[in-house]
Amino acid sequence: MALYPLLERIQSPADLKSFTPEELIAVCGELREFIIDIISQNPGHLGANLGVVELTVALHYVFDAPQDKIIWDVGHQAYGHKILTGRRNVFHTNRKYGGISGFPKMSESPYDAFGVGHSSTSISAALGIALGMKHNKDGHQVVAVIGDGSMTGGMAFEGLNNAGTQQTNLLVILNDNRIAIDPNTGALKDYLLDITTSKTYNRVRNEIWNLLGYIAKINPNARQYAQKLEASLKALVLKQSNLFEAMNFRYFGPVDGHDVLHLTEVLRDMKNISGPKLLHVVTKKGKGFPQAEEHQTIFHSPGRFDRKTGEIIRKKSDHAEPLRYQDVFGETLLELAQMNPDIVGITPAMPTGCSMNIFREKMPGRVFDVGIAEQHAVTFSAG
Repeated sequence: MALYPLLERIQSPADLKSFTPEELIAVCGELREFIIDIISQNPGHLGANLGVVELTVALHYVFDAPQDKIIWDVGHQAYGHKILTGRRNVFHTNRKYGGISGFPKMSESPYDAFGVGHSSTSISAALGIALGMKHNKDGHQVVAVIGDGSMTGGMAFEGLNNAGTQQTNLLVILNDNRIAIDPNTGALKDYLLDITTSKTYNRVRNEIWNLLGYIAKINPNARQYAQKLEASLKALVLKQSNLFEAMNFRYFGPVDGHDVLHLTEVLRDMKNISGPKLLHVVTKKGKGFPQAEEHQTIFHSPGRFDRKTGEIIRKKSDHAEPLRYQDVFGETLLELAQMNPDIVGITPAMPTGCSMNIFREKMPGRVFDVGIAEQHAVTFSAG
């Protein structure tokens, strides 16, 4: 009996289209287990990929890749995408010599719409593709999936700022894996989301907008009043002004990123909404593997681990493991800072990735975590 009977039916995303709702839920479970099984023996990025399983399945169920383009920011979370797009049988070669790449790679598959590896590039790339499609009168869709960490990069906001002025079939999905949906307001948010993404709502909205255009000949402020009313409603729900709306994106969400059936409904409705739009999806990094959910930093890229217990498997050697380059840097920086009070640390991205966490643990007031914002970090340090 096959371990993954539903996954084995999928040679391309087109095979997902015939799945029943029950099978969609079940295939998410199989995909998650498959990723855990492979990564436990073949080291790679685990937590981020487990967090986007349902989103990945929903995207490939609703959209028609490779005609529709799906761009994954960084690519840490694209394993499920690779498995569903014909690379399941070679996934064990991930990040190995002669094997498949650990990131989306255009030369590897037509489903990899853009080559990535570092953060905050997806929105700019997606906008370029979308405008190219528009120029060629290609009506297909473009989707950029970007995490909340990548959204701290300045390039992401440059892309948003530019995209907000263009009428393209661009959907930005913000994968937010740090903020939980408030259960007390979740039902209301889901209700408002269903309304604002439905065909009926948008048809009525556009008809009212056109009607207000005629009324504006009599009362020039009619459309301004309508804009204020819509903004007030969303501000009431969000309890804060919305940055994305201010950048001329239609904002939808937040929505539960682990409800695959609801995601498919929302994404299907959003295909019919023109112009730049952003869907805020809330997920949990490491979803479905308790150790990865609890220790998100360790299980970002854990190396080999025990599939059942989650215990990290250390390499056995008669010799002591040499220090990593970043650990040498972290220890040296701390040593220098202890001798010179004018030395401070500015992270190039994740503090643990450069071992600046060693410095921060001892002298937290002298380390500045600016997120994934190297351009800002360099000029910030010059100041």
